[in-house]
Amino acid sequence: MSTNWIKDIRNMHDHYGVHEAIAKNAHDPQWLKELLKFRVKFLQEELDELSDAVLAEDITDALIDLCVVAIGTLDLFKANSEAAWDEVLRANMEKVVGVKANRPNPLGLPDLNKPEGWRGPEYPVMWNGMFEQLELPLFPEDCPSKPIQEFTKEELAKHTLVSTN
Repeated sequence: MSTNWIKDIRNMHDHYGVHEAIAKNAHDPQWLKELLKFRVKFLQEELDELSDAVLAEDITDALIDLCVVAIGTLDLFKANSEAAWDEVLRANMEKVVGVKANRPNPLGLPDLNKPEGWRGPEYPVMWNGMFEQLELPLFPEDCPSKPIQEFTKEELAKHTLVSTN
Protein backbone atom coordinates (compact mmCIF):
# COMPACT_ATOMS: atom_id res chain seq x y z
CA MET A 1 0.00 0.00 0.00
CA SER A 2 1.35 3.38 -0.94
CA THR A 3 1.54 6.24 1.52
CA ASN A 4 3.27 8.77 -0.72
CA TRP A 5 0.52 10.18 -2.93
CA ILE A 6 2.74 12.93 -4.34
CA LYS A 7 5.27 10.38 -5.58
CA ASP A 8 2.50 8.13 -6.90
CA ILE A 9 1.02 10.92 -9.02
CA ARG A 10 4.47 11.97 -10.26
CA ASN A 11 5.09 8.34 -11.30
CA MET A 12 1.69 8.13 -12.99
CA HIS A 13 2.45 11.29 -14.99
CA ASP A 14 5.83 9.82 -15.98
CA HIS A 15 4.19 6.53 -16.98
CA TYR A 16 1.72 8.27 -19.32
CA GLY A 17 4.17 10.83 -20.72
CA VAL A 18 2.36 13.80 -19.22
CA HIS A 19 5.56 15.56 -18.11
CA GLU A 20 6.95 15.41 -21.67
CA ALA A 21 3.73 16.86 -23.07
CA ILE A 22 3.83 19.70 -20.54
CA ALA A 23 7.52 20.40 -21.20
CA LYS A 24 6.75 21.19 -24.86
CA ASN A 25 4.66 24.18 -23.78
CA ALA A 26 6.15 25.08 -20.39
CA HIS A 27 7.72 28.24 -21.86
CA ASP A 28 4.32 29.67 -22.87
CA PRO A 29 2.57 31.48 -19.97
CA GLN A 30 -0.74 31.65 -21.87
CA TRP A 31 -0.69 27.90 -22.50
CA LEU A 32 0.10 27.30 -18.82
CA LYS A 33 -2.80 29.54 -17.84
CA GLU A 34 -5.13 27.51 -20.06
CA LEU A 35 -3.76 24.32 -18.52
CA LEU A 36 -4.54 25.59 -15.03
CA LYS A 37 -8.02 26.66 -16.12
CA PHE A 38 -8.52 23.14 -17.51
CA ARG A 39 -7.41 21.63 -14.21
CA VAL A 40 -9.75 23.93 -12.23
CA LYS A 41 -12.65 22.74 -14.38
CA PHE A 42 -11.47 19.16 -13.87
CA LEU A 43 -11.61 19.71 -10.10
CA GLN A 44 -15.12 21.13 -10.46
CA GLU A 45 -16.16 18.05 -12.43
CA GLU A 46 -14.91 15.81 -9.63
CA LEU A 47 -16.58 17.99 -7.01
CA ASP A 48 -19.85 17.70 -8.94
CA GLU A 49 -19.46 13.90 -8.92
CA LEU A 50 -19.06 14.06 -5.15
CA SER A 51 -22.18 16.21 -4.82
CA ASP A 52 -24.13 13.75 -6.98
CA ALA A 53 -22.81 10.60 -5.28
CA VAL A 54 -25.45 8.17 -4.01
CA LEU A 55 -23.28 5.25 -2.90
CA ALA A 56 -20.48 5.15 -0.33
CA GLU A 57 -18.01 3.96 -2.97
CA ASP A 58 -18.99 6.90 -5.20
CA ILE A 59 -18.18 9.30 -2.37
CA THR A 60 -14.82 7.63 -1.78
CA ASP A 61 -14.03 7.58 -5.51
CA ALA A 62 -14.89 11.26 -5.94
CA LEU A 63 -12.82 12.31 -2.92
CA ILE A 64 -9.80 10.33 -4.12
CA ASP A 65 -10.26 11.74 -7.64
CA LEU A 66 -10.22 15.26 -6.16
CA CYS A 67 -6.93 14.44 -4.43
CA VAL A 68 -5.49 12.94 -7.63
CA VAL A 69 -6.37 16.01 -9.71
CA ALA A 70 -5.21 18.50 -7.06
CA ILE A 71 -1.92 16.70 -6.39
CA GLY A 72 -1.50 16.15 -10.12
CA THR A 73 -1.91 19.85 -10.80
CA LEU A 74 0.77 20.68 -8.26
CA ASP A 75 3.02 18.12 -9.96
CA LEU A 76 2.35 19.42 -13.48
CA PHE A 77 3.31 22.93 -12.40
CA LYS A 78 6.39 21.68 -10.56
CA ALA A 79 5.26 23.10 -7.24
CA ASN A 80 7.20 21.95 -4.22
CA SER A 81 4.25 19.95 -2.89
CA GLU A 82 6.06 18.55 0.12
CA ALA A 83 7.17 21.98 1.30
CA ALA A 84 3.73 23.41 0.51
CA TRP A 85 2.04 20.69 2.57
CA ASP A 86 4.38 21.26 5.50
CA GLU A 87 3.92 25.02 5.37
CA VAL A 88 0.12 24.96 5.12
CA LEU A 89 -0.06 22.33 7.87
CA ARG A 90 2.23 24.44 10.08
CA ALA A 91 0.02 27.49 9.59
CA ASN A 92 -3.17 25.53 10.28
CA MET A 93 -1.72 23.89 13.39
CA GLU A 94 -0.93 27.34 14.80
CA LYS A 95 -4.60 28.34 14.66
CA VAL A 96 -6.81 28.14 17.73
CA VAL A 97 -10.27 26.70 18.22
CA GLY A 98 -12.97 29.32 18.41
CA VAL A 99 -16.09 30.60 16.69
CA LYS A 100 -16.11 32.14 13.21
CA ALA A 101 -18.76 34.83 13.28
CA ASN A 102 -18.79 35.10 9.48
CA ARG A 103 -19.46 31.39 8.86
CA PRO A 104 -22.31 29.40 10.35
CA ASN A 105 -21.27 26.12 11.97
CA PRO A 106 -24.49 24.13 12.43
CA LEU A 107 -22.61 20.89 13.13
CA GLY A 108 -20.71 22.30 16.10
CA LEU A 109 -17.31 21.13 14.84
CA PRO A 110 -14.22 23.05 15.99
CA ASP A 111 -13.62 26.19 13.93
CA LEU A 112 -10.03 27.24 13.48
CA ASN A 113 -9.21 30.91 13.97
CA LYS A 114 -6.06 32.91 13.43
CA PRO A 115 -4.72 34.04 16.81
CA GLU A 116 -2.95 37.34 17.39
CA GLY A 117 0.42 37.23 15.64
CA TRP A 118 -0.54 34.24 13.49
CA ARG A 119 1.74 33.77 10.50
CA GLY A 120 0.17 32.38 7.36
CA PRO A 121 1.85 30.02 4.92
CA GLU A 122 5.00 31.42 3.39
CA TYR A 123 4.24 31.03 -0.29
CA PRO A 124 7.69 31.80 -1.71
CA VAL A 125 8.83 28.59 -0.05
CA MET A 126 5.96 26.67 -1.63
CA TRP A 127 5.30 27.95 -5.12
CA ASN A 128 8.67 27.53 -6.75
CA GLY A 129 7.17 26.04 -9.90
CA MET A 130 5.60 27.30 -13.07
CA PHE A 131 2.77 29.09 -11.25
CA GLU A 132 5.07 32.12 -11.17
CA GLN A 133 4.69 32.50 -14.94
CA LEU A 134 0.92 32.87 -14.84
CA GLU A 135 -0.99 36.09 -15.24
CA LEU A 136 -3.64 35.93 -12.57
CA PRO A 137 -6.49 35.81 -11.85
CA LEU A 138 -7.40 32.84 -14.01
CA PHE A 139 -10.97 33.98 -14.55
CA PRO A 140 -10.82 37.80 -14.28
CA GLU A 141 -14.38 38.16 -15.57
CA ASP A 142 -15.59 36.15 -12.59
CA CYS A 143 -13.53 37.84 -9.87
CA PRO A 144 -15.58 39.04 -6.93
CA SER A 145 -15.44 42.78 -6.42
CA LYS A 146 -17.03 42.86 -2.99
CA PRO A 147 -16.47 41.15 0.37
CA ILE A 148 -17.57 37.52 0.46
CA GLN A 149 -20.15 38.22 3.17
CA GLU A 150 -22.08 40.46 0.72
CA PHE A 151 -22.57 37.72 -1.88
CA THR A 152 -25.82 35.85 -2.32
CA LYS A 153 -25.80 32.05 -2.32
CA GLU A 154 -26.13 32.07 -6.13
CA GLU A 155 -23.22 34.50 -6.56
CA LEU A 156 -21.03 32.40 -4.27
CA ALA A 157 -21.78 29.30 -6.33
CA LYS A 158 -20.52 31.12 -9.42
CA HIS A 159 -17.23 32.14 -7.76
CA THR A 160 -16.26 28.98 -5.90
CA LEU A 161 -15.67 25.29 -6.39
CA VAL A 162 -17.86 24.60 -3.40
CA SER A 163 -21.47 23.64 -3.93
CA THR A 164 -23.94 25.85 -2.11
CA ASN A 165 -26.71 23.22 -2.24
